[in-house]
Amino acid sequence: AVTGEADAGGAGHGQARYDRVFSFGDSLTDTGNSAILPVTAGGPFTNPPYGQTHFGRPNGRASDGRLVIDFIVESLGLPPPTPYLAGKTAVDFLHGANFAVGGATALDPAFLQSRGITSFVPVSLSNQTSWFNGVLQLLDSTDITGQRKIMASSLLYLGEIGFNDYSFVAVFGNGTVGLAQSLVPHIVGAIRSVLTDAIGVGARTMVVAGMIPMGCEPELLALLPGGAGDYYDRASGCIARFNQLAQLHNRALKRMLCQLRRDHPGAAI
Repeated sequence: AVTGEADAGGAGHGQARYDRVFSFGDSLTDTGNSAILPVTAGGPFTNPPYGQTHFGRPNGRASDGRLVIDFIVESLGLPPPTPYLAGKTAVDFLHGANFAVGGATALDPAFLQSRGITSFVPVSLSNQTSWFNGVLQLLDSTDITGQRKIMASSLLYLGEIGFNDYSFVAVFGNGTVGLAQSLVPHIVGAIRSVLTDAIGVGARTMVVAGMIPMGCEPELLALLPGGAGDYYDRASGCIARFNQLAQLHNRALKRMLCQLRRDHPGAAI
């Protein structure tokens, strides 16, 4: 869909062309920020076997190879966007910036703490949005017109976000799904805020990823073993209640995106 019939302006015709990609998210999108951020530097992403199948060495990604964002930029003929914490000048961000951080949450740490939830990485979507606005200023500090021109030829990719918010509740809140469910409207609202902010400065093409099937995530399966009954889905062997939570999140996300499209018909989401 990204490289198909929409032009860089959104709902036009012809081959898409983008000059840069701005990406947001957590470890499923992070291409190096967590290896630089002091609280996560030296973590597992910086050691083998991470990176072994493509880069031949750890490369700041939570994968043995590439991430979805790597394949997206490759399909667009662009180099990977510079991890935000690795860039300093406008030249570093000519092809975009990646603001995603492994362990990042959708919601601010203070909000989570107010509900008894501890976040171990002090980076949320609001932080990533601030970084994004800073990079735009760096690329064109003259006026909003210049920034809108930049965004008109840019793709914004918002990778999966919210998994960490939910999993911190699941792992450190004794698996309280009710508390996790109460976060859904807040997390979807945080995602909407990022997109609305980007549209406000001229973003016209955005890709938004949904929640993964949380109950199939190996870490949760290992940390939260269950017993008999309906704890595990019989067909998949995954934790049923966490997959139901992911489905609840995705339904709310889809409703929000439908409304956002109606509110901003000039944007392709």
